[in-house]
Amino acid sequence: MQHLRKQLLLAAVAAVAAMAMAVPAAQAQTPAPGYTQFAGCPTLAQNPESQVCLRSVVTSGYLKLGNKKTPITKPLVLTGGLNAELQNFSANSQGGLKPVEQLVPGGVIGITGLDWLVNFLDIDALQLGAITEIAGAPHITFEGLELPIRVRLVNPVLGKNCYIGSFANPIKLNLKEEVAPEFIEHPTSGILTIVKGVFSDKTFSAPGATGCTLTLFGFIPISINGLVNAQAGLPAATGNETVQNMDMELVGSDRVYP
Repeated sequence: MQHLRKQLLLAAVAAVAAMAMAVPAAQAQTPAPGYTQFAGCPTLAQNPESQVCLRSVVTSGYLKLGNKKTPITKPLVLTGGLNAELQNFSANSQGGLKPVEQLVPGGVIGITGLDWLVNFLDIDALQLGAITEIAGAPHITFEGLELPIRVRLVNPVLGKNCYIGSFANPIKLNLKEEVAPEFIEHPTSGILTIVKGVFSDKTFSAPGATGCTLTLFGFIPISINGLVNAQAGLPAATGNETVQNMDMELVGSDRVYP
């Protein structure tokens, strides 16, 4: 992983040096052709420290919280900007972690234990989604990527604010290299591509659910956090894990916004 860190820093230094030589009088506000995938990266006007643009894609893997394991079947895309030391992540309105709903095996009955729901809901309404959201600033470290998250459980039965983790008490992923990625440099575009990396964390803790509310008869709200926690085995200090197959792109912000 130190090799990865060295490569990333070298790329960042090269990007910053190129920007310093160019010193444009007025920076474009939309990505240049060929760099539209970095639209979530702030311009220098939005954040003067945003000197390196990042796009990271988790292509597959899984996230296990307590005894519930959710496959990552839809790509998770994180975009934003970093400073010259690849720290201080920031994003504009188009950046951050795109909300993508993954399907949770067992559905809403599996997460609540309320078998009688099958008599009131059709097959589609019994499905349970999980959306991973950023709950703090990501950090690239010598070992990998630190990523604080919260997970929203999506089903009308659970209400609109059913979460595992929060901004005050996030799930703190410390993703470390399990399989070394490949580095591909593109001199013409200035983009450094990092592919086929596998990152994992099997030591993090998971908090209990909050905000899960069952509304009876359309107007009587009842908290079911206890049911969700009992069925999912939360909170859990151990036994949680994630494995993520990840690709990444880095480029100087002057290339994106010439």
